[in-house]
Amino acid sequence: MVLAEETVMSEVYEYLEVFPFDAPPRKLRRREELLLAAPLPGAGRPPREYPPIEVVHFPPEYVEQPFVPPRGVYESASVRIEWQTMNARQPFYHRNCGVDEISYQVCGDRTIMTELGSVDVVPGEFALLPDGVAHDNYGRRDIHLLFYVPGPVERLGPVARHSEARIPPFPGWSPAPVNELVTEGIAGPGQDVALGPVDEQLLLAHADETGDRLEVLRPDEDAQATQWLYRSPEIMIGQATAAVSSGQVYRRLRNAEEIQYQVSGTRTLVTQRGAVQLMPGDFVRIPRAVAFTSIHAQPSTHLSLVSVRPIPQVAQAARQSIRMNPEEIDALRRQP
Repeated sequence: MVLAEETVMSEVYEYLEVFPFDAPPRKLRRREELLLAAPLPGAGRPPREYPPIEVVHFPPEYVEQPFVPPRGVYESASVRIEWQTMNARQPFYHRNCGVDEISYQVCGDRTIMTELGSVDVVPGEFALLPDGVAHDNYGRRDIHLLFYVPGPVERLGPVARHSEARIPPFPGWSPAPVNELVTEGIAGPGQDVALGPVDEQLLLAHADETGDRLEVLRPDEDAQATQWLYRSPEIMIGQATAAVSSGQVYRRLRNAEEIQYQVSGTRTLVTQRGAVQLMPGDFVRIPRAVAFTSIHAQPSTHLSLVSVRPIPQVAQAARQSIRMNPEEIDALRRQP
């Protein structure tokens, strides 16, 4: 490759990181125009066409609609990521048998009712439902994300509050038989194994017989870093916040891929497979060993799920990354 005289020459750093991030990354100096360039011609392994980075988008604000099942976004044999919205009760209790279920509240309010107590969650909060615990949701103009992860899942972040044994779990509730759905595997379509009625008051009253409680986590909104909140043997989930980023530090995960969800602010994700602007409601998957960075002049917050095994995309893409030359990237950095 011959670089034109006017090509912007920029030296950047690459951090070569290893899950579970318990050791400092290897820090490498790179020339950015080469890091992002097409392969040089010549002998050696013939280059192949690498697929672009794809973005999946769901509106981050509630839109009135009838109750619908969760929408799958990414799914493997052992992990599933879903997007869900509701403005009423879920019409059944759900008992996972095989995975822990972690939720993140995007917008609206939601009451989680379980045999370990009930708790209200608001935007920006996480809650973990342990494997085998029956739960129902009462959403008010609600959108939330669901992460089904094989356990054991370890909590890393501080607890904001716990569920409580309370009947009624929300105003207007009255006791009645309801269905309980039991699932195996990652609780996806076709993985239900039993469906039948239960006495909801007896189910909720179990909270009086145990000291176990749900834990609600709320990341520090002012932290200028990645806050890791949950960890399993193959998964980590956290929240990354930065006031600004010049994108002059690239990351490359040697043994894992990363799925991100844009919570607030906008940023440009720059990767070796192209660049794409991200806005609230966007999901993006960065394959293992692909270098990437972010550029933004205003505050940005996104969720990060890192997995040592691939989690393929199952939702339709809204847009794809495009190649940017060094001059275009430099212009991004100079935008106010």
